[in-house]
Amino acid sequence: MLHPPYNCSTDGEIGGAMPAIEMNVNGGAVQVSADPDTPLLDVLRNHLGLLGTKFGCGLEQCGCCMVLIDGEPVKSCGKALSTVAGKSVVTIEGLGTPERPHPLQQAFLDEQAGQCGYCLPGILVTAKALLDHNPAPSRREIAVALDDNICRCGSHARILRAVERAAAQMREGAPR
Repeated sequence: MLHPPYNCSTDGEIGGAMPAIEMNVNGGAVQVSADPDTPLLDVLRNHLGLLGTKFGCGLEQCGCCMVLIDGEPVKSCGKALSTVAGKSVVTIEGLGTPERPHPLQQAFLDEQAGQCGYCLPGILVTAKALLDHNPAPSRREIAVALDDNICRCGSHARILRAVERAAAQMREGAPR
């Protein structure tokens, strides 16, 4: 997990450093000096060391790179760094810890919802956005919310059960 304050400088092309872009990542203030057109996914993984968010297709098609920007799920592979200046970004690392997992993470473990697990960071942050907006979604609403997330292992039924389980636990008072 990223601990604030965090400054990251990456020298750009010949001629000097790039302008610093400020944002909040997983609750901490971050300044990143990189090309403003750099994909957010690249910044998260290669500049900030947050490896939980995955590169899938690079075409905004699969959802492996999903993060929350100001509470909304966004595919980070196609999002330029400059577009998140001053915004709040939450990655899978910002949801919980091994010692204190987010209710969604615990429900995914309890339901054995992951097979290979590659898609799960994107699915988990998307499900968090859903439950933040709708604490009692129907199975259909969960499926629609997760429609942009592809799981090639075919764990869809377990994933839906896990989100339903987490929603119920969160309504009963589990921490968000």
